[in-house]
Amino acid sequence: MTHLLHRSIKSPPRMAVSANGMCFTDTGGKSFIDASGGAAVSCLGHGHPDVIAALHAQLDKLAYAHTGFFTTEVAEELATRLIETAPAGLSHVYLVSGGSEAVEAALKMARQYFTEIGQSQRRHIIARRQSYHGNTLGALAAGGNEWRRAQFKPLLMEAHHIAPCFAYREQLEGESDADYAARAAGELEAKILELGPDTVAAFVAEPVVGATAGAVPPVADYFKRIRAICDKYGVLLILDEVMCGMGRTGSLYACEQEGIAPDLLTIAKGLGGGYQPIGATLLSRKIHDAFADGTGFFQHGHTYMGHPMAAAAGLAVQQVIARDKLLDNVQAMGAHLRAELQRSFGQHPHVGDIRGRGLFQAIELVADRDTKAPFDPARKLNAHIKKAAMDRGLMVYPMGGTIDGVRGDHVLMAPPFIATRDDISEIVNRLSDAVGDVLAA
Repeated sequence: MTHLLHRSIKSPPRMAVSANGMCFTDTGGKSFIDASGGAAVSCLGHGHPDVIAALHAQLDKLAYAHTGFFTTEVAEELATRLIETAPAGLSHVYLVSGGSEAVEAALKMARQYFTEIGQSQRRHIIARRQSYHGNTLGALAAGGNEWRRAQFKPLLMEAHHIAPCFAYREQLEGESDADYAARAAGELEAKILELGPDTVAAFVAEPVVGATAGAVPPVADYFKRIRAICDKYGVLLILDEVMCGMGRTGSLYACEQEGIAPDLLTIAKGLGGGYQPIGATLLSRKIHDAFADGTGFFQHGHTYMGHPMAAAAGLAVQQVIARDKLLDNVQAMGAHLRAELQRSFGQHPHVGDIRGRGLFQAIELVADRDTKAPFDPARKLNAHIKKAAMDRGLMVYPMGGTIDGVRGDHVLMAPPFIATRDDISEIVNRLSDAVGDVLAA
């Protein structure tokens, strides 16, 4: 009997009693390697002494202050640190409690920006199919995860979706990366022209697509083209790095690898490493100044925004990543993860693609490798793989609906940045056994 509403009412989860480093322990004493960081959250693993010490120190000093009355030293320090390392042009930080809140704030900032500068006709939001931007109504509307959206569509605001940059599924045979990037980016320009260039407020995209499609990176100069199209038509570019940012792909901000900077950028998950709920929206100088020179405020707010304990966790996590040069380890262990996945699954008849960046990688499972045909969704392959992996003491992040919200299966991996070569090899070995168990059944 439980009074807690679990994610799955019919299959309540195991109970965790402790966690340390790379592993969880349940009530039966069984250990689980956290190969997904929960949902790409636990970048430092569990029980890191420096983060725990920072939280104790902040709790002794000040646990909560409403931002309608006070700012705090720790929130100011975190914001300064984030901007010092942020892509060019970003100048201010809006601290919230998670990724969905960060995306909601970014959408509202985009709208208010245009009302402040006298372009109130700009209202349309464009995003991509097979994206995920959060579960609150605004973020859900912007996202392209059809399974999550379906039953709530009557409640969602209008949003528009174009094709993703998804080479394995969308690139034509014989089409070069450059030509495919141009074609995929061209969908944005076509949609802007269809809606009316002076009516579009923002385009939202994940630099590396996360849970919905499974660690899908862009190709060639796709995002440079996207940035140029947004600039051409005065559209704001919102990059959602809630899952792929904060070092997960090998650079602190995922868009660094694309050579672009957005107008608004959302982060969460790895920002605080799971030690406290925290997210943030980073905004450009031009957006901040439009607010400052206009109404003088951003018309939005949450009770727990800028929470001192959350800020302390975020600051400590970012300090540890920099001090211990963990981005170097993400790059090295990311290369090792790719090599191990290729070793185990590179010639597997039911693995069609191995993809991702850094410690953010996935395999896509197919019924037929030559045709890329997916397994029957009724088989619930992803759910069976998750169970088989847990039985083997491994936490990974399988999902279904990879192709269109219904068809397709992938397994996402996002282990902590502290992972060693032995950890990575053990993760892939256990995953290989779990996949083998399920496909043999």
